[in-house]
Amino acid sequence: MLDFSPLWAATFPIPPHTVMALLALALGIVQLIAPKGTRAHRGLGYLWVGLMVGTAVSALFIHEIRTWGKFSPIHLLVIVVLVGLWVGIGAARRGNIRRHRIVMQSLFFAALVTAGLFTLLPGRIMHQVLFGGG
Repeated sequence: MLDFSPLWAATFPIPPHTVMALLALALGIVQLIAPKGTRAHRGLGYLWVGLMVGTAVSALFIHEIRTWGKFSPIHLLVIVVLVGLWVGIGAARRGNIRRHRIVMQSLFFAALVTAGLFTLLPGRIMHQVLFGGG
């Protein structure tokens, strides 16, 4: 049984960061499966980008792991995400759909899937949510 109490008890901005990341993950799956080039794909894509920007910016204020002062290697992903979103949107606007697809899929798998898996390690909040315990 999922227990969201560790998430809601976490310091700000961890709860909204997590909610945005989970929404981006779900919407990203929809975007990967649904038809491309449609009005819906574009609209949902902009919503996904907004969620990714919110997730990335909120990550700048999470300092649970401190490698370099307040920051850790995961904070480098913020730069990758923001630059990648810019490049991916620019590619689509220029009609370079192949590059758009590669960039957006790479962001999805690197920033949401791979980074998300690290949140499931013992001692992390999402591990507590999914598996209980501390």
